[in-house]
Amino acid sequence: MLLIKNGKIITMAGVNIEKGCILVEKNKIIDIAPNIDAPDGTTIIDAEGKMIFPGMIDAHCHLGLWEDAIGFEGADGNEMTDPVTPHLRSLDGINPMDRTFEEAYQGGITAVATGPGSANVIGGQFAAIKTFGRRIDEMIIAEPVAMKVAFGENPKRVYHEKKRSPMTRMATAAILRETIMKAINYKNKKEEAKNDKSKQPTFDFKLEAMLPVLEGKIPLKAHAHRADDILTSIRIAKEFGLKITLEHCTEGHLIADYISQEGCAAIVGPTLGDRSKFELKNKDFETPAILYKAGVKIAIMTDHPVIPVQHLPMCAALAMKSGLPEEEALKSITINAAEILGLDDRIGSLEIGKDADIVIWNKHPLDLQASVECTIIDGNIVYKK
Repeated sequence: MLLIKNGKIITMAGVNIEKGCILVEKNKIIDIAPNIDAPDGTTIIDAEGKMIFPGMIDAHCHLGLWEDAIGFEGADGNEMTDPVTPHLRSLDGINPMDRTFEEAYQGGITAVATGPGSANVIGGQFAAIKTFGRRIDEMIIAEPVAMKVAFGENPKRVYHEKKRSPMTRMATAAILRETIMKAINYKNKKEEAKNDKSKQPTFDFKLEAMLPVLEGKIPLKAHAHRADDILTSIRIAKEFGLKITLEHCTEGHLIADYISQEGCAAIVGPTLGDRSKFELKNKDFETPAILYKAGVKIAIMTDHPVIPVQHLPMCAALAMKSGLPEEEALKSITINAAEILGLDDRIGSLEIGKDADIVIWNKHPLDLQASVECTIIDGNIVYKK
């Protein structure tokens, strides 16, 4: 067992304790209270004068798929040979021994959603993983957690260079619709074959990968910066009755009312950095605040390696500086991120029964002078300053 005592506990579940204790058994939180007696043999961490938060979550990044300080040899996030690659699993490209994983948990980031980039119309499957471990199979929270699709400039640019479709936004949308229709027909044939084996369709690996999307088990994770691309992604999801989350949502502040009406969640960023292409011309740290005030559930991302994943709290702090309330800034990298990913039963807050992903800070984490004193993932102390 592990007992953390005497710290200020910010649960992100609506109840905070000015000076309290958290008791952990194996990989779960089993008690949170002002005072807890430590059973014999319990490891004790005294957090006197410190702040205790749930581990932070980056709801959209590419951790482990673009390795640190290396070029082509470590770039495994974009299969730029086919615009339709739903069968690709991020797990098969992630290197958990990359140095950036250590930087993540040392920076208080205990879980991420990581997956393919935005070169293809359908890029492949995102996974939700913990940031500590040597074998990716043992780090999985959920896989697949979403299907990556991309709108806007990136697929156009990649395939224009290859002189093949999609070279326009029209083609990107058409290719996505076509693939969804093929997957629906494939699904229908498989269902018919339950009663008549002769109708069994020829196995199609790509279309098999789309079935969890059609069944509502996972959402489309839609890369879209510009307002029109955001609305196109929503349009297509509505046409087929699919779940969707809006990724980047750079111009979301221009259409916040529409996004709110549609009930879509937005994972905003990476806002830190330059406006490196045309569709980022309206990038602004005010976007999260405007979306929140319109009633949109938001999370904030780093899009690592665009912004190093350990700077996730800084991105939330800059959004707060631009009008996002402090509580919402914290939610955007904890419980909101977990809820948008569909993982709030395990991570995102400090509650009895949830995973023991706990971070002890010397100051409030949205203070840029703050640093992590201790990181606990699945009940194990993985970092101590």
